[in-house]
Amino acid sequence: MAQRAVWLISHEPGTPLCGTVRFSRRYPTVEKRAKVFNGASYVPVPEDVPLLKALLFELRLSDDDKDFVESRDSCSRINKTSVYGLPVGGEELWPVVAFLKNGMIYACVPLVEQTLSPRPPLISISGISQGFELLFGMQDFLYSSQKNDAELNTKLSQLPDLLLQTCPFGTLLDTNLQNSLDNTNFASVTQPQKQPAWKAGTYKGKPQVSISVTEKVKSMQYDKRDVADMWQVIGAVTCKCDLEGIMPNVTISLSLPTNGSPLQDILVHPCVTSLDSAILTSNSIDAMADSAFSGPYKFPFTPPLESFNLCYYTSQVPVPPILGFYQMQEEEVQLRITVNLKLHESVKNNFEFCEAHIPFYNRGPITHVEYKVSFGQLEVFREKSLLIWTIGQKFPKSMEIILSGTVTFEAKNHEKQPFDQICIGGTAYVKLHFKILDYTLTGCYADQHSVQVFASGKPKISTHDCQFVKPLFCHYLDDEIYIHNI
Repeated sequence: MAQRAVWLISHEPGTPLCGTVRFSRRYPTVEKRAKVFNGASYVPVPEDVPLLKALLFELRLSDDDKDFVESRDSCSRINKTSVYGLPVGGEELWPVVAFLKNGMIYACVPLVEQTLSPRPPLISISGISQGFELLFGMQDFLYSSQKNDAELNTKLSQLPDLLLQTCPFGTLLDTNLQNSLDNTNFASVTQPQKQPAWKAGTYKGKPQVSISVTEKVKSMQYDKRDVADMWQVIGAVTCKCDLEGIMPNVTISLSLPTNGSPLQDILVHPCVTSLDSAILTSNSIDAMADSAFSGPYKFPFTPPLESFNLCYYTSQVPVPPILGFYQMQEEEVQLRITVNLKLHESVKNNFEFCEAHIPFYNRGPITHVEYKVSFGQLEVFREKSLLIWTIGQKFPKSMEIILSGTVTFEAKNHEKQPFDQICIGGTAYVKLHFKILDYTLTGCYADQHSVQVFASGKPKISTHDCQFVKPLFCHYLDDEIYIHNI
């Protein structure tokens, strides 16, 4: 259910056009949907003046249209529904909901989510009922406690902001416009600044800005001379800006430590208004080129109401956070395995969780496991042919841990077991999952003292821990490292 367009037209007999469009609102996104749904029967919404003439003619409100017109006035065209078809540009725009009340014509064009030829019954078009609700809501708002033209003009000036909240993108959410007015600060009505179409409303309350930096590390380690290990950091900066005003401006700066790895391949949200060209030209393809830019990375933007990702980036850190060694030896239905993990000395040794998954494909259920771990605990999922090594929240002081043992399986039955050439023999792997709070591998951080906000009131600027709700700086690392069998 949606509306393609809405109009308020004052009926003014004796004037050249016998009327004036006092308010109009079109919804391009709904219009595109109409073009798809209606197909060959699609008729575009005309401009205000052609629609004004066609609508006044159909309602018999034009000074020169008092004569009998068969296409409009014959007995076969008796209208009892206030739903019309308007001749525009040699075609007919249908359905158009319109009625006259207190010298004002209320009109809208509902979306019909099907072809218009043949015309579907009105009762099957839910947008018509929604259109009536919207127009009646506008009528109640304009003429409730309205005493003179000055008050009417004031309420007409408030309609654009009200419809952003009660009917965003053509979809009716609330018919009580007066209630929305009471809950909205309309100090911006007198300002020349226009509310952007993508911002369906304004914020009213305590100003605050929240920033969170998240980095994910993907690593492939082979421990082979002829195969290069690979790892890369993928980061995202998430923001939530609760600020009053139509278009508040915010600038956030990301900084790196002296030896931090430069950010590359930076993609920004469309709300970012300008950006240093050096930020955009730094990319991972030319990692050793002069295009590397080490910051600070400044992002000026006009924030939307909801939480959004300000930017994404990649980075090539010198070493992966955890180095791994995995060895497997197969003896019929038994495997001997050795897994060695070492935390790099530069990485913060404080995890929210850390565990290694060791899957065994195409070997049947696990029947027996004998193992020895220098640290942590091992859990066996027999039917899934999976071992999970729970390391916990810290590595030991040596920063190195070892798992060794033997795993026994049921005898192979190739008729029952699927055969997957990818996950057997030399392509078996260990998959490592971990998360570190209050830490980024690149060292990237957003200094809350460098955040600039141009809006009314002094906002509270904070970062939020992903696990605890308190005003802490929150950077966390969520890694997936594949350590392949040698």
